[in-house]
Amino acid sequence: MKAEQLLGKSADELKDELLGLRKEAFNLRFQRASGQLENTARIRQVRRDIARIKTVLKQQPAS
Repeated sequence: MKAEQLLGKSADELKDELLGLRKEAFNLRFQRASGQLENTARIRQVRRDIARIKTVLKQQPAS
């Protein structure tokens, strides 16, 4: 996910996407702990996407 894609979205859309990514990160941690995780790089991607969304949310003017 690129930051450019996020800049065009509203705060509500970003918060919904953030919630979905947090759920995915939670599930990935469980899969890793139980040995079922196949794509270990996905954890890093999700963490970075969460950080990108949080950064864009902070940059947006308060509404």
